[in-house]
Parts: sequence; C-alpha cells; structure tokens
Amino acid sequence: MRAYELIEQTLDEGSWRSWDEPVEHERLGPVDRSYATALRTARERSGLDESLVTGEGRLGGRAVALVVGDFSFLGGSIGVATAERFVAAADRARERRLPLIASPASGGTRMQEGTVAFLQMVKISAAVAAHRAAGLPYLVYLRNPTMGGVLASWGMLGHLCAAEPGAMIGFLGPRVFEALNGEPFPEGVQTAENLFRHGLIDAVVGPQELRRVAIDALTVLTVLTGSSAPDAPRPLEPGLATTDVAEVPDQPAWDSIVRSRDPRRPGLRELLKVAADTVVPLNGTGQGEADPAMLLALARFGNAGCVVLGHDRRAEAGAAIGPAGLREARRGMRLAAELGLPLVSIVDTAGAALSREAEEGGLAGEIARSLADLTTLAAPTVCLVLGQGAGGMALALLPADRVVAAQHGWISPLPPEGAAQILYRAPERAAELAQAQGVRARDLLRDGIVDTVVREFAEDDADGFLRRVGTVLEHELLQVLRVDPEQRLAQRLARYRRIGL
Repeated sequence: MRAYELIEQTLDEGSWRSWDEPVEHERLGPVDRSYATALRTARERSGLDESLVTGEGRLGGRAVALVVGDFSFLGGSIGVATAERFVAAADRARERRLPLIASPASGGTRMQEGTVAFLQMVKISAAVAAHRAAGLPYLVYLRNPTMGGVLASWGMLGHLCAAEPGAMIGFLGPRVFEALNGEPFPEGVQTAENLFRHGLIDAVVGPQELRRVAIDALTVLTVLTGSSAPDAPRPLEPGLATTDVAEVPDQPAWDSIVRSRDPRRPGLRELLKVAADTVVPLNGTGQGEADPAMLLALARFGNAGCVVLGHDRRAEAGAAIGPAGLREARRGMRLAAELGLPLVSIVDTAGAALSREAEEGGLAGEIARSLADLTTLAAPTVCLVLGQGAGGMALALLPADRVVAAQHGWISPLPPEGAAQILYRAPERAAELAQAQGVRARDLLRDGIVDTVVREFAEDDADGFLRRVGTVLEHELLQVLRVDPEQRLAQRLARYRRIGL
C-alpha cells in the first residue's frame, strides 16, 4: 500500500495536511555516481520527492501527526534528507503535543549515501526518544517490507507496535544473509506473524483495521491530555463496596479459597470484556518473550484510562506465570510511567511457575524487580485482588496506592496446602491454617493490606459482579489521579513501611 493510500484510509476524511517542504538533495552520495539519475527516476515513478511523507490530520476527531514511508521511492530507503524530514516532523509533533503515528515500509539505509546515511538512524531514534520523554504516544505500524536500520531504530520504538499481515520484517535482508553465509535465510522467521508469536509486536492487523486500533489506543493513551485535573470520582452506591471491616461477612477463609478456584469464576479476560469501555491488547515484552499467562492491555473504565496487567486464569488451562510474564508486566509499568497513565495490576494466581526453566530464567530476580518497580513507580497504581493470591507471584503484583479486593479474593504466602505441609506435615489442615494466617479479604482490610472490598452476593451473576468491580476500579483510579505525585509516592512508601507494626 502506498503512503497516501494508507493516510486516506486511516484519517478522518479531508483532514490531511502535509508538513513536507521541497527536498534538495545536496548530498548526491560518494558511492554510486548514477544516484542523481536514480532520484529523478524515483520522483517520476512514485510522484513523491522522497521516501517519507509527513503531516497531520484527525483520527476519530483527534489531531495526530503521521510519518509514513513509501517503498516505491528507492525502496523506502532513508538518506540524509529523509531523516531530516522525519526529525522535523517529530519535533513539530512534540511542540504541538500531538500523538505520533509512524508507518515504515523500507529496505533500510540508502546505500548510495554511504555511512553518513547509516548514521541518520541515530538522530531519528533520538527524535523518537524525545517525543516519548515528553509523555506523548508513539504508535508504529510496520508494513511490507520493513528491514535493516529502519526496523532497528524508529520501527521498534513504539509504545504500541502492530504489523501488516504477512509483512516481511527483519534486521538482515535475505539476499544479504545468503551472500554473507552462502545459504538461504530460514523461511518463516522474518514475518509479522512470527514476530507476534515471539512477543516482539503487539498485533497483526490489516490496513483496513489500523484506523480502529489506533483510535482505541489513543482513546486510552490520551485520556489525560489537555486536562488540568482528572474528573472527580462519583460516590459509590451503598452496598457496592466497603472500607469497613464490620460490613464484610465473617465467613471461613476456606469458603473464599474454594470459590476463587471455581473454574466458572470470571477472571481478568471477562472483566475487560464486561466492565471496560475500550480494550487494546498488548503482547509480549518487545524483547523476544511472551507469556500466555500474563495479560497486558490498554483499557478504559468509564472516565479512567489505564494500563492493565495481570494473571489470565483462562490461559492454557491456568498456566502459571514465569519470569517472562513478569518482564512483560514490567513493560506495562514502564509504559504507564512514561505516559503518565495509571496502572491496574490484577492478582488472580495459584502461584508462580515451578520449573527449572523458571529458576534459570531468573524468576526470583523478576519478582524482586517487580516489587521495586511497583513501590517506586511514578504512575498512580491500583491493585485488584480478584481471586487467588498465592505466593511470590501474587506479591509481585500487589504493591499499589490503592488495593481493592473482591470479597472472596485472598492473599497467602503459599497455597494453603503447601503452607500446611511446611508447618504441620499435614496438607489436610490447609483450611485451619488459612483461617489462622488471615488470608481473607476481611482480614486484609483489617490489617491495612486492602483499602476496599467489593461485595459478592449469593444471587450474583458474573456480569453483575464484574460491572461492580469495574465501577469501583474507575472510582479508585480517579481518586489516585487527583493526588499530588510526590505526596502519592510518599504515602505509598509509608503504607508498606508500617504494615504489621
């Protein structure tokens, strides 16, 4: 798809305005003396003056900046003039506080301009970093093909990165690989679908779907843009949730543990489906790992946009989270901090992955880093104890400014059977030990570990319960957003300093 085709298909009709100034190729390149002729031919064939088109338009009524590559101009390659056009657009987007959407289609660096062209990737990456450092969204849509230095710079720096189905995406071109190694590059590696499987991109979507995905993402990512203060939370309806221990039914801890393990109990995936107004799934660490048990997404509960991360109890028959899952979660934490979005962490886990791979993959270290990140994160944080909360994996997602628990959610140092085995050599005493350890939501509220308990009723249907949880989450998110950031961090650290004292 040509650059202007993508722009026309993605933006609101008639809203496009080009930022491009006429290009003068002062540097004709020391390598190929026919470069000037190649440039003239590329202009005639493509109708463009360079391989990059920049400008602004509206997307679902929201102003955005775009940088779109066009492969028909010298294979979408990037030279000095092209890089200058990119940086000028990124600077302008940053100055005007606009989200930046980039869509490369490129074979990489322009060989005719030599090493100087190669070094342009540095200033392009710096321009993207400056845009992100300003707290502005940067979205990437990789088209067929995206290769070389373009992929290894602005192509892989998106807060959210999607790709065209079947797109060829890779660092080293197959022809170059074969020339250097004397054998063909393995098939199926440099494809959008393979990158998705390995957690390197968030989605594989056709150009016709790009508009919807980008609108949904920006609906969450720009929810605070232009607001001097977030909306005040509406008072919760009586009986919806409570901060009073006396109002939480005094039921045995084992009742909650049994209910939380019921395979029919709704989890994070159902919560997003029922209670969130907008959901944009994210995928993987962006560094070659993806854990199916960790769900990461952008979401909006009412007037509160957020990054959501947590255990997906439906994944592979309840697969446990391993170290890659926590690295994925920490990607979500960084995203929240960079964009000033609140973070919602969901605890609903029977425990961490127990395996040689988990140990050698650094599970303990990832738990420690997750705890350190959550306690010091610049973004507002809310934790929801939705169901099971066993062991270090539950602890890794627990620290937050505000902690909400479903009435039958619980937190325990180990699954109760394991704790009973350690203390009594008798797993059958699990119910007795769970009661004594104070694992129930009622006990967690009493001990200051939880701030609010969402009521659950015998006559509950799943959707009704989830809608109540979503309403409470919106309320808590809007509350923490209104607290001064320095005060919020100080209160969070003090909270965990005094637990148990």
